[in-house]
Amino acid sequence: MIKVTRSAVIDAPIERVWDVLRDFNSHAAWHPAVAESEIEGGEPSDQVGCVRRFTLRDGNRIREQLLALSDREHLSTYCILDATLPIRRYVATLALKRVTDGERTFWHWQSTFDAPPGRERELADLVGTGVYEGGFEGLRAYLRRPRDPRESERARTTLSGDVLPTQGVVVSAFGGPEVLHHQSLSAPPPGAGQVRIRQTAVGVNYIDVYVRAGLYRLIDPPASLGMEAAGVVIDVGPDVAHLLPGDRVAYACPPPGAYVGVRTMSAEQVVVLPDDVDDEIAAAVMLKGMTAACLVHRTHRVRAGETVLVHAAAGGVGLFLCQWATALGARVVGTVSSDDKARLAREHGCELPIVSRDHRFARAVHDATGGRGVDVIYDGLGRAALEENLAALARCGHWVSYGQATGPLTPLAPETLSEKSLTLSRPVVFHYTAERTALHEIAQETFRALRGGVLRVERRHRYPLASAAEAHRDLEARRTSGPLVLLP
Repeated sequence: MIKVTRSAVIDAPIERVWDVLRDFNSHAAWHPAVAESEIEGGEPSDQVGCVRRFTLRDGNRIREQLLALSDREHLSTYCILDATLPIRRYVATLALKRVTDGERTFWHWQSTFDAPPGRERELADLVGTGVYEGGFEGLRAYLRRPRDPRESERARTTLSGDVLPTQGVVVSAFGGPEVLHHQSLSAPPPGAGQVRIRQTAVGVNYIDVYVRAGLYRLIDPPASLGMEAAGVVIDVGPDVAHLLPGDRVAYACPPPGAYVGVRTMSAEQVVVLPDDVDDEIAAAVMLKGMTAACLVHRTHRVRAGETVLVHAAAGGVGLFLCQWATALGARVVGTVSSDDKARLAREHGCELPIVSRDHRFARAVHDATGGRGVDVIYDGLGRAALEENLAALARCGHWVSYGQATGPLTPLAPETLSEKSLTLSRPVVFHYTAERTALHEIAQETFRALRGGVLRVERRHRYPLASAAEAHRDLEARRTSGPLVLLP
C-alpha cells in the first residue's frame, strides 16, 4: 500500500478556501490537470455519495465518489471508483486548518492506494506532484483571480488616491423620515485595512429607525444610515488579505453608513458571498438572517418539542425565526397586526398566528398551550409587550428581548422574574459577530440555511435608494412584511 501526503499554506481565509473545495465538482475550474468534469445524475456537488466523472488533460479518465464532507471540520474524503490509470483502492482525504492569524489556511492532502509492481514511484510522484502540489498552485492562482472582470478593469483604471463620486442618503438631524435626504457624496480610496465597495443592494432594518430618531446615538448628523449591504469590491487597501477587486461581498455591522452607492469601510466585517446567493438576497438576509441564527442557536438554543412565541412574526427577522424554529422541531406561535400578515406567517412555519393590534396576546397563548405558556419569547417589540410577555411565559421560560419597536423596556425588578424563575436576555448580534472567526461561522450557517431551504427570502419591498424616506415610513407604519431593500 502506497501513502502520499502533501501540505501547503494558502494565503486566503479558511472560509474562502473551503467554499471552493467543498464543491466536489469545482476542480475543473482551478486544477491545472483537469480538462472537464461533471457530476453524474445531476446530484448536488456537495451531496455525500455523489460521483464525479472527469477527464485529465493527458486524456486519462477517472470516476470518483464523495465519501464524507464536514463543514465543521473542513474535511472531505473521496475514493476512485474506476480509472484508466493503473491506480487501485485509492482513498484520499483533504483537510483544512485555520492558521493562527486567521487570514491563511493550512491544507493537508493525503491518500493511500495500490500500484502495479515497478510503477510505485512513478504513480506516487504523479499523485504527490501532479495532483496535490499542482492543485495547491492551481487554487492559489484561482483565488487571486477577480470574480468580476468588469470590476477588476474599473480598479485598474481608478488611479491610486482617486476619490469616487457617488449618491447617498444622509440624516440631516435626528427626527422622522423627513430628515432623510438624497444627495451627492464621495468615497475616498481605501486606507490600511479598508475596502471600497460598489454597492448593489442595501438592507433596511429597524435599527436604522432607532439611529435616525436618535434613540441609538451611533451617528452625528449629517451622516448616512445603514448597517447592511451587498456589492462588488472596487479596490482594497494595504493589509487586506481576504478580499480582491471583483469579489462579490456583503456585510452587516456598525458603524452606520450603508445608504450609499459606493462605500469605503473597514474590511474586517466584510465577507465574500457564495455564488448561489445573489446581491439582493444577501442585503435582505445578512443582518436579519444572522440575527435569527444567533437567537435560535446561541441566545436560546431551540430544541425539538419547545413552544416558541415570535413577535412581529411577519417581519424581517420574524419570518426567519418562524422558519428556523420550525425546522428545529419547535411549535411556533406568533403575533401579527393583520389577517394578511397572519397568512404570511403561517406560510413560513408559524402554526398559530395571533392577530393583535393592541399587543394583547397572553390569553390566546395560554389557550393554545393548555395554560402552560411558552418556553421562549423572541421579542422585537419592547415596552408595549412587557406585561403580556411575563404572563405568556411558562415557568423557567426565557424572554429574549432583541428589539424595541414600541419603545425601550422599563426597568424590571429581579422579583418580577423570580415569580416564575424567568430568564431575560438582551442580545446584540454585533457582539456575537465581533470576531472574524465567529462572523464567518454565523454567516456560513445562514448561507447553508438558505441553500438547504430552511430559510426562504421573498423580494417583497424594493425601493430606489432615493426613496429611503418612503421605506422608513412604510416600515414604521407596519405596512411591510419581510425584508426591505434599497437599490442604489
